[in-house]
Order: sequence, then C-alpha cells, then structure tokens
Amino acid sequence: MKKVLNKFSLGALILFIALNSFGKGTITGKLVDAETSESLIGATVTVQGTSIGVSTNLDGSFALQVPAGEQTIIFSFIGYISKNQKVKITDEKTLDLGIIKLESNVVGLEEVMITASFAKDRQTPVSMSTIQPMQIEEKLGTQEFPEILKTSPSIYATKDNGGFGDGRVTVRGFDTYNVGVLINGIPVNGMEDSKVYWSNWAGLSDVTSTIQVQRGLGASKLGISSVGGTINIVTKSTDAEKGGSFYSGIGNSGYHKQAFTVSTGLLDNGWAVTLSAAHTYGDGYITGLRFNDYSYFANISKRINDQQSISFTLFGSPQTHNQRGNRHTIEYYKYHKDGIRANSDYGIREGKPYGGGYGYNYYHKPQASLNYYWNINPKTLWTNVLYASSGRGGARRIAGTQSKWLGVNYSTGEDYAEIKRTAEGLLDFDAVAQENRTSLSGSQAFVGNAVNNHFWSGLLSTLTTEWKDINWTAGFDGRYYKGSHYNEIEDLLGGDFYLNSDDVNKPENTKLYTGDKYGYDEKGVVWWEGLFLQGEYTSDKLSGFASVAASNMTYRWYNYFEYTPGNQKSDPVNFLPWNIKGGLNYNINSQHNIYVNGGYIKRAPVFNNAYLNYTTEINDNAKYETIITTEIGYGYKSKILIFKIDAYRTNWLDKALVKSLGQGGTANIPGINALHKGIEAELTYKPAPKLTIHGMLSLGDWIWQDNVSYTQYDENKNVIGTYNAYIKNVHVGNAAQTTASLTVNYEVLPHLRIGSDYTYYGKNYADFNVTNRTKQTDQVDAWNLPDYGLIDCNFNYKFKIGTIDATLYGKVNNLLNTEYVSDATDGTDHDKWTSIVYYGFGTTWSTGLKIMF
Repeated sequence: MKKVLNKFSLGALILFIALNSFGKGTITGKLVDAETSESLIGATVTVQGTSIGVSTNLDGSFALQVPAGEQTIIFSFIGYISKNQKVKITDEKTLDLGIIKLESNVVGLEEVMITASFAKDRQTPVSMSTIQPMQIEEKLGTQEFPEILKTSPSIYATKDNGGFGDGRVTVRGFDTYNVGVLINGIPVNGMEDSKVYWSNWAGLSDVTSTIQVQRGLGASKLGISSVGGTINIVTKSTDAEKGGSFYSGIGNSGYHKQAFTVSTGLLDNGWAVTLSAAHTYGDGYITGLRFNDYSYFANISKRINDQQSISFTLFGSPQTHNQRGNRHTIEYYKYHKDGIRANSDYGIREGKPYGGGYGYNYYHKPQASLNYYWNINPKTLWTNVLYASSGRGGARRIAGTQSKWLGVNYSTGEDYAEIKRTAEGLLDFDAVAQENRTSLSGSQAFVGNAVNNHFWSGLLSTLTTEWKDINWTAGFDGRYYKGSHYNEIEDLLGGDFYLNSDDVNKPENTKLYTGDKYGYDEKGVVWWEGLFLQGEYTSDKLSGFASVAASNMTYRWYNYFEYTPGNQKSDPVNFLPWNIKGGLNYNINSQHNIYVNGGYIKRAPVFNNAYLNYTTEINDNAKYETIITTEIGYGYKSKILIFKIDAYRTNWLDKALVKSLGQGGTANIPGINALHKGIEAELTYKPAPKLTIHGMLSLGDWIWQDNVSYTQYDENKNVIGTYNAYIKNVHVGNAAQTTASLTVNYEVLPHLRIGSDYTYYGKNYADFNVTNRTKQTDQVDAWNLPDYGLIDCNFNYKFKIGTIDATLYGKVNNLLNTEYVSDATDGTDHDKWTSIVYYGFGTTWSTGLKIMF
C-alpha cells in the first residue's frame, strides 16, 4: 500500500510539474463602442474553448493571463456583435491589443441615440444614470417596468395599487406629469395631461434595450416636460446578427411568461427583419388582480446605401388587468383575512374574479414609427421620424342612482352604508342584479367603462451638422392629438335599461342600453408645432451646450352632452410655451470633471385648466407655469471606481395642480409654488475582475410653498364648491426624499453570476387630499411614512445545450418579506391612524430559461 501511495504521489508531482511547464502570457487592451468610442464596462474577454476569462474594468480596460501558444480570444458584450481575434502568446510576455472596437448588434443604433438625445459621460453636463441591457435581463423579474430604475438617485418607484402595469415613478419628487418620457426619441407624455400611464405600455420591458434617466433639465432638445427629469427608453431594433431566442418563465401567484425573438440579421441586400412576441399572465400578488397581456414587436430595416437607411417599427401590448381602486387604513389591513393583499374592490361574477368600480382596466396602444436617416456628409446627419399611435380602452366604473351598492368611500377607504357584500366580504354583483331585475325603473346600479380613445401622430425632423467647431442641431417637432372621452354602459346587471338625463339633446329619462353613452361625452384636440435649436461644443477639456425650444400649442374642447349641435365646439386656445437651457462640462484631467447647468421654462397650463369645469368656456385666468432650475456636479473615473455627486435646486412658480379624488371627482388647484432641492451621489466600484459594487444616496427637500384656493368637482364634473387648501410647507408626498441603495454583483463560478440589491427609503410623506386641508388647524405637515429597506436577490447561469447557448435566470424580491407602506394619502388627522395606504408586496419570485439560437 505504501508503495502504491508513493507511486501516486510521484505521478501527481510529475503531472503538476508538467501542467505548470506550459507558460503563460498576458494580454491587455481596452474595449470601446465602435461608433461612440465610449468604454464598454463589464464586457467579457475569454479564451476560446476554455473557462479562462475576465470582464473589463470601468474604463473598458482588461488584463488576462492566457496559456502560451496560438489562442483565439473572444470579446463579447450584450447588445454588441462578438469579435474573435487570434493571438500568439509568448511565455511571461505581455501583449497589448490596444483599442478593440465592438459594433452594435442593432442596425441604426447610433442614429436612434442621436434622435433620443442620449447623454454622454464626461461630455454632456447633466446628471444621468444608464440601465444597460444586462441589468434589465438580470434585475427586472416580475417587477413593474419603472422599478428597474429604483437603484438610481432620487427615483421612487412603486407598484401603486398592485395591478399589472399600474406602477408609477417619480424623479426628484416629480411624477410623470413633470418628467419627460421618450421612447426612441418620440415623446409619449399625454397631450392633454402630460402624464404617462405605464399600463398602456405593459409589455415595454420585453422590447427595451437601454434606459437612461437624465435628472433635471436633461439633454433632450424638445420642448417636453423635463422638470424633474427625462426617462429615455430605447427599444430593441433590428438585430445585425441572424438568430433568435425563446424564453419561458414562472413565478409566484400563477405568474407565467413565454417570449420569443427571431431575426434575419443584416442581409447582403441591406434588408433586416426582427420579430418579437410575448404572453404574460397570472393571478396577481394582490387578491383578485388577475391579468393577461400580449406584447409584440416588429422592425424592418433597409440600408439603402452607405449614407441612407430606413427603418419601420411597430410595437404594442393589448392587456386586461384587475386593479384596486381604494386605499385603506392600516387597521383595515391588520384585521382583514388577506392582510396586506386585501382588495375591497372585486367580487365573483360567472365564476371569475370581477373588478368593481376602479377595479378593472383594458387597453391597447400600438405605436408605429417610420425612421429615415441620411448621412449627407461626414459632418451632417438628417433624421426624420414619422410616428402614430392609436389608443383604445378604458377603466371600469359603477354608476346609477344606487352606485353605492357596489361602492367604497375613496377618501376614507370605508364601505358606504348601502354596500352589498357576500358573506366572504366580496362585492355582491348577484344581489345587485336581483334588485335590478325587480326594479320597474330599470337598473339602479350598473357597470360602465370610462373610455379613453385617442389618435396621435407626429413628425420629428432633426438636422445635425458641424460648423465652426460647434455641433448644431435644429429641428421641427409637430404633433396632432385627438382624444375621445365618454362613459359607456358595459353591463346592466340584470336590468333591462337605465333611465338617464345627462344628455341635453335627448328627452329626460331616456332609456339607455348596453353600449350607450352616459354621464359625459367629450373630445379634446391638441395641435403642437415646435422648433428647437442647440449648439454643442466638444473638446478634450471643455464641452457645453446651449439650446432653445419654442412651441405653438392649440387646444380645442368638444362637449356633446351639455350643449346642442352647433354649440358643442369651443374656440381654440393658443399658448406659446418656450424654454432655454445650457450647461458646461470641464474635464480637469482623465479622471476628474465638473459640470454645471441651468434653465428657464415657460410652460403652458394643462388642457383641463384651459377651460372652466370641462365646459367649452375658456379660462382667461389660466397661467403659464414658470420653472427655474440650476445644478452643479462633479465626477471621478478610474479603472476601478466611478463616482458622481451633484446638487440641484428647482423652483416651480404658478404651478397648476390637478388632484384626482377618485369617486370624489377632481380638484383644480391653480397658482401654487413648489421648491425642490437636494444632493445626489452615485458610485460604481470594481475591486476585482468578477466583482462589481454599485451604491447611491440621495437627500431631497421638496415642499409646497403656498396656501391656495381651489374648486372641487364631482365625478360628473359638477362644481361642489370652492375651498381654501392649507398646504404651505407641506412636503411633497408619495416620493421618498431620502433614498439609498447598495448593489453587489459577483461571478462566483465561470458563467454563474449572483447579485443582491439593498434599497432604503426614508422621509416619505403621504400625498395630501385637499378635502382634508380646508381648516387652519390643518396647517401641519402630512404623515411621515415609516422608513423601510428591502433586499432583492438574483442569479443567472449561462450554459450549453449541445451547441445552443442557454441562460437560467432567477429573481427574488423582498427576500426578508419586509412589511412596508409604499403609497399613502394623508388622513383627516394627518397621522397613521386616519391616513389610507397601499402596502408594498411581500416576497415574490420568478425563474426562467432563455435559449439562444
């Protein structure tokens, strides 16, 4: 036995010496984007046929030990075409490969980035955070689309009522009414209210390539609502390489998702086609919030010649989902059988969960765009984007003289005394149907839909050229919008008809049937003609820009129920909003830079404030809003560390606030001032090739500065009264003013990456309900929600199935099942007992397999 061991030891020693007798050398280099020359952070450099590899540093550089001899090195990065390079390695020698340029895997990406006004690090003097494709794949999971941004400074994103696609996001305390959202450079904020409803874009995560959040004024040249910031979304385009993928995933609460993508690649004749589709469905984490979504994407591109190309894109996401319409007190959830998952706004109808008022949404908003790019010469690019979208859908409402049979008081979250519920506490639609069947005067309560259909088209034409060392950009932004808004009967709930007197053009107590309109029937039309001009100077040390944009906005309102034919159209109302902004960036050296920017914005009042109480009577007192903002920042960048810090101050004067009060209608609050100021810091640290650490901290102070008078309207737009609102020095609500995060991503084994995110939220105040602030004793701050922190975890493992590449994904959100209030409306006593809330989700999970072919 001893002899055997000795022979084994000798053999092992000989093998060890033999293995180490093969020499090693080192290769170095730097990976950059072939078009922009920007560093590719986290790109992979591997030796073909081995597990030897390394990822690039924060400046795109790498150093990799490679076995001596002839080797093939593979350079790869998500969103780019992989590149192979043969090298001859000499023992103990270092081979510098210099700059390695990777081409984008997307046809025409550079032109899209220019159209979308993507900011460049150490060049564009704005505060920004960019979400790369890898982060979207690894981190999103089953979260709402805006939640992928939550590790960026001054971002607060929640699932709001918990319905699929109903997430919301704020930037520096501003909601999407004040945050410009662009998809491939096309503005998507509503033409009437400037808001973005993410449920209209429920499948956006399936087709998104890159997201960039530009906080503050941002780099966009358009006259958009970039008060808090700009969210720049670039979707997938036509892949330059032939291939495709299939994904199948599951998650908690019956979550299922299947998706596929296929691409011809760029063919020899210059054509390329990419198609994607996905189906996502489930029961929802919140009780009764079932959803069903189909998303599709198509892009057809043609390179006409070396100077010209054309691209057509179509994407959409028809979806239906149940939602919660009412928040409740903390005590309500504490004693409810479903706890934080409680939903007061649904019942069972025909054996399926059936949302009540504000409890169901359906929508389809396809968007098509035709892009033409012409590189007239090496210094001049002309881009034209012709686009259109057509939205069709609505949200459920309960109406009728006895609507409280199926109603909850929106202001308090309490059931109305007349409400009908089953023994299980669900809305009793069958009991209401029985009442309606025995009624001699038709349905007393019925199901309707608040329908919002629209058509939107536009042309965005931009000419970029270099003249006298300055890059000049000039263009035209033209838009036309028509939105139809009305209530429509969906289900009479057992009754034969509904007696209605809302329409002055019909006899009193007209019988209405399924599909008939009731309540209101209106249309808004908006024309927009905008011009913009920007000059940008760039050198190794100094860069800066100055831009001006001006628009002519024309509103016209149609009211078909309150006026007779010939009087239903308002006179047009014209506004001339404009803005001017600029900034400077100075690169002190290769590591340090400082920047400053500022702007002055004159903004037109929103559509609803241009008319009095939704009538065709023009509001002559509608004011322009004025925004004055400044910002200063500093950046540091090395091979292993990127650090950014900035301070901002935004003063908003003569703001018009339109507050939705749910079943209580709306309140138009004119002429208030708000001040938003704060400090933001963000860092990325890469102490080892396979370890990346990201952190951020933002400290904000956002307050309303004035007490104001307002007019309140009920759901049918009748005036309830005029009141004083005591909101001076009340903090802006439903946006955490202190946020922090720490993210760690580590490749523990070859091709196995794990990650963890910790996010912290503090100084988050309840949003105020103006009806609770009508007495001088209400001159106090809103309720301050409890601070909370969440831990999310993710992993992905890349492997081979034969010759096919595959990746296994896993994601767990709220790992510790932390219970926290995410959204709140201030109560009558401005405390936790009277405020009404939504809780955030507990632990959720998802896993999926993606196969590349």
